[in-house]
Amino acid sequence: MSQQPFSRQPAVAGAVDLSGLQQHAAAQAAPGGAAQPGSPSGAYTVQVTEATFQSVVEASMTAPVVLVVVSGTRMPGSLDYAADVAQVVEGYDGRFLAAIADADATPTIASALQVQQIPSTFVLLDGRPAMQPIPGVVSVEELQTLFAQLGQQLTMQGISGRHQPRQAVTEDGEPAADPRYAAAEEALVAGDIDLAVAEYQKLVEGNPADVEAARGLAMAKILQRTRGVDLNAARAAGAAAPDDVDAQIMVADLDLLGGHVEDAFARLVGLVSRTAGDERNKAREHLIALFEAVGNEDPRVLNGRRALASALF
Repeated sequence: MSQQPFSRQPAVAGAVDLSGLQQHAAAQAAPGGAAQPGSPSGAYTVQVTEATFQSVVEASMTAPVVLVVVSGTRMPGSLDYAADVAQVVEGYDGRFLAAIADADATPTIASALQVQQIPSTFVLLDGRPAMQPIPGVVSVEELQTLFAQLGQQLTMQGISGRHQPRQAVTEDGEPAADPRYAAAEEALVAGDIDLAVAEYQKLVEGNPADVEAARGLAMAKILQRTRGVDLNAARAAGAAAPDDVDAQIMVADLDLLGGHVEDAFARLVGLVSRTAGDERNKAREHLIALFEAVGNEDPRVLNGRRALASALF
C-alpha cells in the first residue's frame, strides 16, 4: 500500500481545518465516549462523538491519532476493520491513539472530513490530517507495515510524544484497573491519604509524563490538605478575610472536592487579580495545581486558564 509521507504539514490537498468542528463539538450537549455494542476497545482506543471530538483533536497535539470512520448499520464489517486498527495501535503503547467514529452518529465529523467511503482512516497530528486518508479496508499485515513506517518517520522527525492509556481492559474486553495505580488507589480506599500521596509521588518521579499519576497526586494532596477541616469554619474564615491567601486556598480546595469546580477556580482567579508579589504567586501556583487535579482536557480548566491569563496580564 503506497501512502504519501507522514508529516506535520497536511498532505491532503485543501486539507480541512478542524478548528471549526472543534467548536461545534464543544457546544454539543450529548454525552459521549461510551462504547457501542461491538465497538473496539482498549487502553489506547476511544469511541468518538461530536461532543468528545474536540478532546480527540487536542490529543493529536501530543501524538498522532488514527481516526477510523465506520458505520455499524450501513457496513457492519467496518467495525471488524476498526478492531484491526485498534489492535495494531495497542501494540505501540501510546505511540498512536485509535479513535473510532460512527458516521451515522457523527455526521458533522464525517462531513468535515469529506468521507467518501466507509470505512475511511485518517491520521491526525497537531490537530490536522497529516497524510492522505486511507479508503476502504486494509489487511492487518498492511496495517502493521504502515504503522511501522509511520513509527520510523515519527522518530526521524523527532516526534516522541505518547498518549496516556485511556482505559485498561481485561481479556473479555471489560474495563479493568490499571495496575500502575493500584497501590495508590488501594491506599485511598483504605483512607490512608499519606500513603496514596507517596505512591502517586513515586509514579510521577518515575515518569513525569504520566498525566494520570500527576492528576492523582494533585487530587490526593487536596484530600491531604483538607483532612479534618471543618467546612463551615473554613468558609466563615474565608468570608471574613477575602484577601487571606491561605484562607481562600482552603475554601477553593473544599469547593473543588464538593464538585464546585468553577467556583474554586473563580475564587483563586479573583485572588490573583487582587494580590501581588509572593501572595499572588502562591495563589497562582495553587490554582495551577487545581487545574492539574481536574485535568487539562476539561473545558472548565481551559476557561480557568484563560481567566488566569487575563488576571495576570
